[in-house]
Amino acid sequence: MYSFQPVAILHSCFKEKFAIPRQPALAPAAKGQIELLAPFDDPHALQGLEGISHLWITFVFHQAIQAPDEVRLRVRPPRLGGNQKVGVFSTRSTHRPNPIGLSVVKLEKIEGTKLYVSGIDLLDQTPILDIKPYVPYSDSLENAQNPMAPEQPDLIQVQFSEQALQKVIQHEQRLEQPVKDLIEQMLAQDPKPAYQQPGPDRIYGVKIWDLEVKWHYPQTGGINVLSVEVAST
Repeated sequence: MYSFQPVAILHSCFKEKFAIPRQPALAPAAKGQIELLAPFDDPHALQGLEGISHLWITFVFHQAIQAPDEVRLRVRPPRLGGNQKVGVFSTRSTHRPNPIGLSVVKLEKIEGTKLYVSGIDLLDQTPILDIKPYVPYSDSLENAQNPMAPEQPDLIQVQFSEQALQKVIQHEQRLEQPVKDLIEQMLAQDPKPAYQQPGPDRIYGVKIWDLEVKWHYPQTGGINVLSVEVAST
C-alpha cells in the first residue's frame, strides 16, 4: 500500500471541470500558480529551475475519484465522440484505477515558492504530487504515434456578441488577465460532448477566474459568446 503527500496546490483560472482543455498547451492563455506546501515551501526546493521552459506536473484528479470497489476497464473518450468504449490504459481519461494525471506546462516565472505557469489543463485547487523538468531531447520523440489522436482536433469559430466583447475588455483590465484569448482558445475546441447536437436556444456556461461565460451554438455554425459577467456566489 502506498500513500502520497501533495507537494503543492494549483491555483487555476478554471473553476469547473466543464470546458477545460482536454490536453495541455491547447490554451496558452490558461494560467495558474503552483504554490508549494509545507514542508516543501522553501525556495531551495526550486533552485535550478531558472532557465527551464516547461515542467512535467504529476497531479490528482481530485474531483474524479472513484469508489474503492469501482473498476473501470473501459471508458468513453471524448476524442471518439463519447459513444465508443476503449481500454482505460489507451486513453487519458480522468476515470483511472488511480486518480493520477500527468501534464506539461510552461514555466513563466518563479516568485518565492510559487511557480507561475501557462498552457494548463487543470482544475483549481488540484493537488500536485510532483514537479519535474521537461527534457526536450528525450521527452519530444519525433517518430511517436497515436492513431486514436494523430493530430490536434479541428477548431471551430468563436464570436462574441457586442455586449460580451465590451464586458471582456472591462474584465481584462480589472483582472489583468487575457480573458478574451482564454475564452477563444477554450471554446474553439468545442467543449460540449461530441455526440450532443444542441439547438440554438440551448445556453451553455462555465466559470473561469471569477467570471461566468455563457454561449450557444447558432444555426449559422460555430460558437457565439452571449455574456461574460462576474459569477454569482
